[in-house]
Parts: sequence; C-alpha cells; structure tokens
Amino acid sequence: MRILDLTLPTPAENLALDEALLDDAEAGGPSVGGVLRFWESPEPIVVVGRASRVRDEVDVEACRARSIPVLRRASGGAAIVAGPGCLMYAAVLAFERVPELAGRDLDQAHALALARLTAAASLQLPNVARQGISDVAWGDSKISGNSLRCKRTHLLYHGTLLYAFDLSLAPRVLRAAPRQPEYRRGRDHGAFIANAPLDPDRLRADLAEAWGTDSRLETWPIDRTARLVRERYGLATWHERL
Repeated sequence: MRILDLTLPTPAENLALDEALLDDAEAGGPSVGGVLRFWESPEPIVVVGRASRVRDEVDVEACRARSIPVLRRASGGAAIVAGPGCLMYAAVLAFERVPELAGRDLDQAHALALARLTAAASLQLPNVARQGISDVAWGDSKISGNSLRCKRTHLLYHGTLLYAFDLSLAPRVLRAAPRQPEYRRGRDHGAFIANAPLDPDRLRADLAEAWGTDSRLETWPIDRTARLVRERYGLATWHERL
C-alpha cells in the first residue's frame, strides 16, 4: 500500500482526488493495490453525503454568511464540517489483497478500517473505540466520522480525525443529524464532538504503519482529478442536487 500526503488548492479538487484515486485503482493505474492519502482543508468546509438532502442537514444561509462552501462527496453518510485542525484521510483498498474484504461485506469493511484508526489513535490516547456504524469516539465524544464507496475491484474508505478544530462551527452550520447512533443520546453537535489531543504528525505516522504502507505514491491522477472537477465537483448542480 502506498502513501500520498497531498492537499490541493481548492475543496473541490480535494474531494475529486479521493474519487480519482479510486477510479485510478479500478483502471489499473498507479493507485492499484491500495493508497492511503492525508489532507487538511486550509479553510472551513461542509461536506454532505452522496445522497444527502442539503437543506435537511445543513444551515445553508449560515454557511453563506460565513463564506463556507457546501460540497458533496462520492460516498454516503451525513454532513460533516471540516477545516484546519481536522485531519482528512482516504484509503483505497483492493478487495483481492485484503482477506477481510473478500466477501465485500460492508460491515467487515467498517470493522477493518475502524480497527486501524483506533489502533493508531490509541498509541497517543487511551479510551478510543469504535462507536455506532462508522464513528471513532474518545470516551463518549465523537472524534472521527467515516464513510465508504465500493466499486468493482476496490473500495474507498475516508473520513475525519479532529485534533484542533474550531468545534463551535458545527452547531452553527449543521442541522440535527437525520440518523443518530445510540451513544449520541440526543446531544447536539457542540456536546457530541470533541478534539482528541493528538499530535497530527505522529498520528499520520501511526496511521501509515497501521495501514501497512510501504512506499510513496509518486504520481497521482492529475488528469482524472481535473476531469472530475469539470464534470462534478466544480458544478453547483452536483453539490446542490437533492
């Protein structure tokens, strides 16, 4: 598995690159066999799931007032807010190279990925565990949300890790989540999420080891990323649909 630590200039390009890495692996490009990518948005952004109804999950007017873009990702799940202090990661995994994924079972995919996330975070922080379907929590506070997308030979598993994020943004720009895990106990965003006291550089290194990376991805799918921006991620019709 190869590693790519790359933040592109715009939110649209960064979301497009996650999907481009998956498409590149499917096409037998340099990403084939697996990639672990890290990035961090230099500005606050809201990202909704592929099937999210934007106004059900996001206070669009509050985002406009703060000049926070609202974008749509390729995977499922509900809206998240990210930005400085929120490490984003994306793992592209080949079904045939990961025995746990041989049956293409989504529960197994969540279990595999979240086990690696919790193992890495636990090296710095006790009491970290999987909660709900795809969360990682520190105690009873959510520090990571995750989602996936499957294709023919590979899957994309990506998410967030909060370590120094402006938590006050979440209750200001996100509405109550339409689906809530039991451990949330009805708490609003401000009471539910937390920053984990993690050193981000060490976290990157520990995640790379947990995922078994052995080399760097020297070439990334530039043309594929640009095409996805032109055809999808750069278009209001993609982000605002539903």
